[in-house]
Order: sequence, then structure tokens, then C-alpha cells
Amino acid sequence: MSLSLSTISREQHLEYIRSLPSASHMQVPAWGDVKAEWRSESLGWHDPSGRLVGAGLVLYRQLPRVKRYLAYLPEGPVIDWYATDLESWLRPMLDHLKKQGAFSVKMGPPVVIRRWDARAIKAGIQDPGVRRLRDIEATALEPRAFEVADRLRRMGWQQGEDGGAGFGDVQPRYVFQIPLKGRSLEEIQKDFNQLWRRNIKKAEKSGVEVVRGGYDDLPVWQQLYEVTAERDRFRPRPLMYFQRMWKTLNAETAAVGEPDRMRLYLARHEGEIIAATTMLIVGGHVWYSYGASANHKREVRPSNAVQWQMIKDAHAMGAHVYDLRGIGDALVETDHLFGLIQFKVGTGGEAAEYLGEWDFPLNKLLHKALDIYMSRR
Repeated sequence: MSLSLSTISREQHLEYIRSLPSASHMQVPAWGDVKAEWRSESLGWHDPSGRLVGAGLVLYRQLPRVKRYLAYLPEGPVIDWYATDLESWLRPMLDHLKKQGAFSVKMGPPVVIRRWDARAIKAGIQDPGVRRLRDIEATALEPRAFEVADRLRRMGWQQGEDGGAGFGDVQPRYVFQIPLKGRSLEEIQKDFNQLWRRNIKKAEKSGVEVVRGGYDDLPVWQQLYEVTAERDRFRPRPLMYFQRMWKTLNAETAAVGEPDRMRLYLARHEGEIIAATTMLIVGGHVWYSYGASANHKREVRPSNAVQWQMIKDAHAMGAHVYDLRGIGDALVETDHLFGLIQFKVGTGGEAAEYLGEWDFPLNKLLHKALDIYMSRR
């Protein structure tokens, strides 16, 4: 099929995303406004009749003192990844980005390779011979994903290194998801492990109340988030980042009469906010985006309570998946991310491995220089 590619308007881009069952929240036009330190562009693929058949949000980051850019499509573009003529989709994109001054292109195909259900992961954790997810036989495999990887390699794309949970600008290769479609809340909670169900009941008996917050509650969120950052030793994003995210994402959906794209949930105990989370929504896909909690009152289990409320709300809105986002792939207690996967496995969902991020060097010298710079950070 002969495809053409061009810059499209935000309105065209959003209309196309809205026509799909779901897409990554990093591929909606407003995400370019969230990432204010990048320049953004909406790309559209058209078939011979002129119909829009694909879209992608590109973020451009300029090299210091040089008018050359890294072009990044996080969890995108939104195209037919299983097309046998995949090059006819990606070649026009590379040509366009090169004309825009890109020296390298990074993208994250939203293609799942493997899935492991909670039962398989739990068995793997108990097996001393298992150290990583890939040591366990997958519950489900997607053969077409391997074909996509082969096509990308033949085109000259290079697979990025596996970064585990991949927090930061590089997106996670491994995520944890709870399937919701066609399941009742009773069925979903039945798959929770005993500890999760006990903690939810404990939060209820202790009087933990989970409520929806608004824009004016973001400073309260930020206080808890910075406490969490200090406890877990990561660099927190500033308040203005979450304020910008709230305004831009929710303005986008408000303009077309849809519910908020971003939500804030607060867990309150005896009048005090002790945990908070953010949720993102695109079509039938709901993400738990960020989480925070106080150092005290952890015994009343506010984090379990707020997650359960978010799952119930996602189910009520007809979502087909609740996405707990990144996990590490290590299944040994000595790994610093082991507690994360242990917490999420308790929900009875499944781990999913995506194809990972891929790079195409348009200028090999500058691409290599960027690799060296990033490895030294």
C-alpha cells in the first residue's frame, strides 16, 4: 500500500486517537505540551484515498549548540505494526524527520511480545532457579511481535538496551496490567492475593476514605510525593509539572466534551491525607501514573485502598485494562525493584513485555556521541 506522511493539526490527531479503542497517553497531542522542554509535532499517515490511517506524536530535543535533534516517539507511533509492508509506514517517517533536522530517531512500538499471569510469576519467585521473568515460560506469546522485530532489524533499526523498569524518559519495557474487560468486580477481587484482600478490608475498618481530588489539591499531592521521593531515593518532578499535566491533558478532553484525561485520588484518614495517586485515561486504557504516601500511618493500608478505588472506577467507566505501569524483570529479593513487582503481582493481573524502544541513527557520528553522553550520565 502506498502511504503518504505529513504534519497534521492537533484536531486531526486527536480525532484519530478518539476513533481507536485506546492508545498510549504519550501519543495524544497534549502530551507534547506536558513535555514543555521538547518541541512537538503531530504526524499523520494517509492512504491513497487521503484517509488518515495512522498518527504519531514526535518530541524533538535539540543538541546543545547544534541545530540537530533527537526525535522521540514515546510508545508510538500509532500505526499498523503488524503490516507486512512495515517499511512503507516507517520510511516516510524517517525521511520527514531527517528533513526536520533529526540526527537520530527513537520510538517505542506498542507491541506486546509475552505475558505472564500472576500464578506463573509467584511460582517463579519461589523457584531458586529463576532469576528473571524470561526464565519463566510465558503464559501467552504473540508470534507476530517477533516478526515485527525482524522487520525492524532488516530496516536498520537498533534495539535499545533493556532498562528494567525504565523510569524516566525511557519508557518501561515490562509493565503490570489487570484485565477488566468481561469481568465483574467480584471476579477481579477474587484474583487478589490474601494479603491484598486483607489490606483492603483493614483500610476500610480503619476508616480510610478515598476521594477524588482537583487541581487545587496538587500541592498536597506534591508534599506526599516529595516525602516518597526522599524515602525511595529518586528525584521528584516539580509541582509545576503536575499542574501543567493537569491543565493540558484535561483541557484537551474538555474541548471535545469527554471526561478528564487525568484524575487525582486522595486517601484520607482522620482528616489527614496520607496517600495519593494520579490516573490517566485514553479510551479503554487506564493507567496508574504516579503514587505517593506518607511515612506514617502505613499500617492502615492507604495505598491498597486507593488502588482498589481506582480499579473500581476504571471498571465503572468501561475500561478494558487497568495498567499499573513499570516493573523490573528481576524476581530475586536482593533486587531493588523486587518489592515493586511483589506489590503489583498481588493484584492477580499479568506482566507484559513490550517490544522495547528502538533507535535509527540518521547521523551515525552524532548518534554515537549521544550514546556516549547518555552512558556517562
